[in-house]
Amino acid sequence: MEQYFIILFRTVFLYLLILLIFRIMGKREIGELSILDLVVYIMIAEMSSLAIENTKDPLINTLLPIGIFVIIQITLAMLSLKSKKFRDIVDGKPTIIINDGKIDEKAMRSQRYNFDDLLLQLREKDVGDIADVEYAILEPSGTLSIFQKKQGEQEGQQDSSSLALPLIIDGEVQEDNLGMIDKSSSWLLEQLRKQGYEDPGEISFCSYQNGKFYIDLKDK
Repeated sequence: MEQYFIILFRTVFLYLLILLIFRIMGKREIGELSILDLVVYIMIAEMSSLAIENTKDPLINTLLPIGIFVIIQITLAMLSLKSKKFRDIVDGKPTIIINDGKIDEKAMRSQRYNFDDLLLQLREKDVGDIADVEYAILEPSGTLSIFQKKQGEQEGQQDSSSLALPLIIDGEVQEDNLGMIDKSSSWLLEQLRKQGYEDPGEISFCSYQNGKFYIDLKDK
């Protein structure tokens, strides 16, 4: 009978502990978890399960590694907030699958993403025809963000891009996105100087759409 009480206590205690840990780690939907988040959550759940089953093992043998995982996770999350490059390594980068109405098969192959996957996710967004899509971006979480063509474009008239491209993130110039609009970093710096911004390192976010910039400075 005593063993059952121990199992009950450990189950309730570890359940509440895991809820607290997940709250500390931050709010994210399941589909938005990074690989790092997923690995940590799975290992914590597995260790908790073993602690409930093996009542003879001291509970500290489970709590200690869980605490280490939490510290590691929070530390890496802070590094991810401060470094765009580190964030790209941990979380991955968005991949443009359809660019200006053209399917990028090379990008699809790099993500091991096939046409069945593309058509399925388009249908989930109530898009029945690929020809209606101007941009489709495969997010690091695996979801597909879609920007449909405007009515004039669908009828054969060309219009400006409906996608705002990030050109600076956390003070770092996004060379790949500049290449998409056939611009260089020197062009970007010149445009910023015209608007009174001398140092791109002071800019937290800058996007460009239809000849217009959106600029947000870092907090002092």
